[in-house]
Amino acid sequence: MPPYLLGLRLGGRRVLVVGGGRVAQRRVPALLAAGADVVLVAPEITPSLEDLVSTDAGTAGAAAGGEIAAAEAGPRPARDRGAGGRLTWLRRAYEKGDCRGAWLVQAVTDDAKVNAAVAAEAEAARVWCVRADDADASAAWTPAAGTVGETTVGVLAGGDPRRAAGIRDAVVDGLRDATLEARHSRHKPVGVALVGGGPGDPGLITVRGRQLLAQADVVVTDRLAPRELLDELPADVEVVDAAKIPYGRTVTQDRINDYLVEHVRQGRFVVRLKGGDPFVFGRGAEEVLHCAKHGIPVTVVPGITSAVAAPSAAGIPVTHRGVTQEFHVVSAHVAPGDPASTVDWPALGRAQGTLVLLMAVERITLIADALMRYGRSPDTPVAVVQDGTLPGQRTLSATLGTVAAEMDAAGVRPPAIVVVGDVVNVAREIDTIRADMGRDP
Repeated sequence: MPPYLLGLRLGGRRVLVVGGGRVAQRRVPALLAAGADVVLVAPEITPSLEDLVSTDAGTAGAAAGGEIAAAEAGPRPARDRGAGGRLTWLRRAYEKGDCRGAWLVQAVTDDAKVNAAVAAEAEAARVWCVRADDADASAAWTPAAGTVGETTVGVLAGGDPRRAAGIRDAVVDGLRDATLEARHSRHKPVGVALVGGGPGDPGLITVRGRQLLAQADVVVTDRLAPRELLDELPADVEVVDAAKIPYGRTVTQDRINDYLVEHVRQGRFVVRLKGGDPFVFGRGAEEVLHCAKHGIPVTVVPGITSAVAAPSAAGIPVTHRGVTQEFHVVSAHVAPGDPASTVDWPALGRAQGTLVLLMAVERITLIADALMRYGRSPDTPVAVVQDGTLPGQRTLSATLGTVAAEMDAAGVRPPAIVVVGDVVNVAREIDTIRADMGRDP
């Protein structure tokens, strides 16, 4: 017969756990998190359980070697877990009568006879008992459980714990990445969610960002946002293309701001999906300010910025011990010398740290000339990462003196990240080592 699954509310209720090994180590924290008053009976317990049962250095009375000093048969003082439960350790073997007053019993020793005795006492007292060693003889089974937000999943698979855990993991993963999220849930978000979609690979959006995307009524998306995620949206979700194509068709920022307000006032939940991080050259703060002026709540979900992700995907660390302790992220959409530029190019030329240049493809000649004029050596290593984290990613290696010509010859086009500094040599060293290891001796 199939088991009857229950969600036990154990707050303040006594739960007996007999055994202090690896199974107890897994179950005791979950029982405490549920608010249970746990009584742990075992002559010895694992270090993790010992840490849970200890109060502090003054009351634990740690003996030499770090062992807890307690009477062989006496209880350790109960430790109040705050919002969780309480834990008391009886440092001895199981004795008949231990089940008295328990609402739930866990028999988890490595001795089948002890587990059977515990289960028999619990059965006589009409208390549910879980035997870890024998599913068929157990009056109750502990499901493979997982929690995502307010949702708790419990899976039983005919007494097969490995299969149950595998199914549990699949369901929990689906809840975490929102592929199982109900779009019209009890707690439907309101207003606008400003979501950073990451550097391009759809797998690099945050879990929170994906969850909110799954609940959207309207998605206002950028050109550099992970557009593959849009294919997963239900057919009734309205997608607004707010692309800003370099030197091509564009939607003004004012119009984008208006889209957000218009849709929210129609009772829709709007996700503003951006590439990278919305507050790193993404005009995210402008959109938040506009919504604030109209009384619209905004949830900001940070994203992985391409300024760090694209170099990392190409094996380039933006910092490296002994090489550089700083890196500068620069928007190069305005050329050096332009009155509209707020970048201190002379300071960057004198600096020794890594430079990460965004939107620099069309102005790389002027940028390289300025950096060399203000102190950077023409031999400074440079790497250009095009389409970082995407299937078409490619990396061009050059120097500051040659990068403009080499980018032109290679036909580099946006989006591309330019990395200037000695950290580029670290990536080259890694590539050399890998190549040498791949050669036949």
